[in-house]
Amino acid sequence: MFTGLIEAVGRVEAAPEESTGQRLSIESPFAGDLSAGDSVAVNGVCLTAATIGPSGFAATVSPETLRVTTLGDLCAGDAVNLERPMRADGRLGGHFVLGHVDGVGEISAIRPDGDCYWVDVTLPGSLLPLCISKGSIAIDGISLTIAQLSGASVRVQIVPFTWAHTALSRARPGQRVNVEADVIGKYVARLMSFDPRVAGQAELYDLKVR
Repeated sequence: MFTGLIEAVGRVEAAPEESTGQRLSIESPFAGDLSAGDSVAVNGVCLTAATIGPSGFAATVSPETLRVTTLGDLCAGDAVNLERPMRADGRLGGHFVLGHVDGVGEISAIRPDGDCYWVDVTLPGSLLPLCISKGSIAIDGISLTIAQLSGASVRVQIVPFTWAHTALSRARPGQRVNVEADVIGKYVARLMSFDPRVAGQAELYDLKVR
């Protein structure tokens, strides 16, 4: 589990295709603190660090992860947001982020506002019911607050520190981004839409099938 507070901006060193998907080699300032098998969120996607080097790590990205995230878009030289899992004794400064991307959005606009920036992201229709004004959302792994909902888009404001310490400062309109909705909202939506009669589990819910 992650918090959406980006620890560092890494750099893709190589992204060759493999029979198992794709292998990402990423330069990371905290490589020396990693061990093989550790989890690392890369642009909001939880990956397993398979090999560790003096200045970075490598991870295999499965075909399914390539299909449902933007990691397949990455090329050598690209900047990526990096975060290690939350410690059990640490402070939760952002919100609960699982590193399990729900969908891919697209940046539609970036507009400066003083020292801050407004960023509009168009979302897949399936994610819109999971978004609320002033609710949490993770965009490329960054914990952000939804300032405004408009049609199929969410608008977030990026403060100067986040702009300077994440890969968002390199983003451009038209760029695809990984989106993870608030996990609490997802469980509530699932519970509200679940019909155990259809699933054949009415007995578990003390329901009478008619």
